[in-house]
Amino acid sequence: MSEIRAAMTLLKQAQKSSKGAAAYSRYVNRPLGRPLAATAYVLKMTPTQVTMVSALCTLTGVVLIALLAPTLWSSILVTALLVLGYALDSADGQLARLTGTGSLAGEWLDHFFDSLKLATIHLAVLVCWFRFYEIEDHWLLVPLAFAAIANTFFFGIMAADFLRRIHRLQAPVQTAEAPREAWRSGSLYSIAVIPTDYGFLSLAFVLLWWQDGFVFVYTALAAINALMLCLAAVRWYRSIRGLGADA
Repeated sequence: MSEIRAAMTLLKQAQKSSKGAAAYSRYVNRPLGRPLAATAYVLKMTPTQVTMVSALCTLTGVVLIALLAPTLWSSILVTALLVLGYALDSADGQLARLTGTGSLAGEWLDHFFDSLKLATIHLAVLVCWFRFYEIEDHWLLVPLAFAAIANTFFFGIMAADFLRRIHRLQAPVQTAEAPREAWRSGSLYSIAVIPTDYGFLSLAFVLLWWQDGFVFVYTALAAINALMLCLAAVRWYRSIRGLGADA
């Protein structure tokens, strides 16, 4: 235990910026990931091994959504697996920063499994609704739409970050943060974007056993994510266009 506490102390100095992070990731998931990263450090696990365990937990939860008839206990199990998988997804990055073993291959693997879980979790909901819910067929369009929204959102975030990295390499002179972007570091923004956080979606699965409640919450999240995707797309386009103007 003393080794884990010592690793926890070191991890406090190995945290990435919380700018732009949703409240769940900022105040729940990263703190959950810290003791997991410390434990992995003591066990001499690599970040890639933690990533693989994270993927195993998450994908097991996704499979159970599709295979098990929803009950209170199966819903709790699914939620626990998804929450644990997401916390481990934070832990692998924290471990990489602590040990100085981050790599492009590790970052690719992390994003690969991020993409996989976003591509499958909503399809699992589709299968669950089709097999176990007594709903009209048009409701099945909701998880299909959510899958498209989530994957487009993920691509938009990754592509914008990738293009900004390219721009920094081409123009390495550091510039001050634009005033219009500074507000994204605050708590209000963090709370406002919480519906887009995968961790918040994971918590919603505790309602999977309650058909009406889960359909309402899941559909509301899909609608909010669609709106936020539209707003984010405009911001991403303007910011990337601005990088081109600076060149």
